[in-house]
Amino acid sequence: VQLQASGGGSVQPGGSLTLSCATSGFTFSDFPMYWQRQAPGKDLEWVSTILDDGTTFDADSVKGRFITSRDNAKNELLLQMSSLKPEDTALYYCSRDSRGLIRGQGTQVTVSS
Repeated sequence: VQLQASGGGSVQPGGSLTLSCATSGFTFSDFPMYWQRQAPGKDLEWVSTILDDGTTFDADSVKGRFITSRDNAKNELLLQMSSLKPEDTALYYCSRDSRGLIRGQGTQVTVSS
């Protein structure tokens, strides 16, 4: 199983970024997928879930600002982030399990003026 998140960067508050996660080594379309994030000195935090049928669930902290989607043909997971806040600063991971145990390297998102 391989998962590689990319697309992070530095943005000002109110800005937008889109993260992507390339996957391989498993039948992507069969699995729910997750985004999690970890801010410095904090525990891993669940951000969103997308089921195999495309149904999504979001943490309250990102609801209305982040959109999770998947492209089963490309084995790719996406996270569109808008209205970014400084508290969104974290290392973002895509994972195949809800606890984040099966995850790849993250991508850093920094929101700062």
